[in-house]
Amino acid sequence: MGEHECVSDMDAIVEQILTSYDTITVVGASGHAAKAAHNVPAHMQRHGWRIIPVNPHANEILGERVYRTIADIPEQVGLVDVFRPSGQTAEIARQAVAAGATALWLQLGIASATSRAIAEAAGLLYVEDRCLVIEQRRLGLEAPAL
Repeated sequence: MGEHECVSDMDAIVEQILTSYDTITVVGASGHAAKAAHNVPAHMQRHGWRIIPVNPHANEILGERVYRTIADIPEQVGLVDVFRPSGQTAEIARQAVAAGATALWLQLGIASATSRAIAEAAGLLYVEDRCLVIEQRRLGLEAPAL
């Protein structure tokens, strides 16, 4: 498969995710306004997505209750968005699979062959090294009304 086909496949998965999920579980969400891990979920929230923050060191982010781990979330998890270093993402991928998530998105600058293998083996939609905000703007989408 050529490079262009990989990109267009990824574009198709990006669009499928952004039009299928109205809630985003954000692992590594930050309460610090200067960080992408705060600004990106804040932007998505403004465009209608519900954010479920996961962070072991905060109680509330963006007006939402924060959970320590994916496993602590008391509802079905769908899309998991990750703001953690690439080396930590395989464990997050395993946690996402264990929680029954159906999509895993690693933010811009984050990529992991191991995470991809874990996600794809479990049938999850998988995106890496992409930014939710950039893709949302590129596609001109608001959160789906599910």
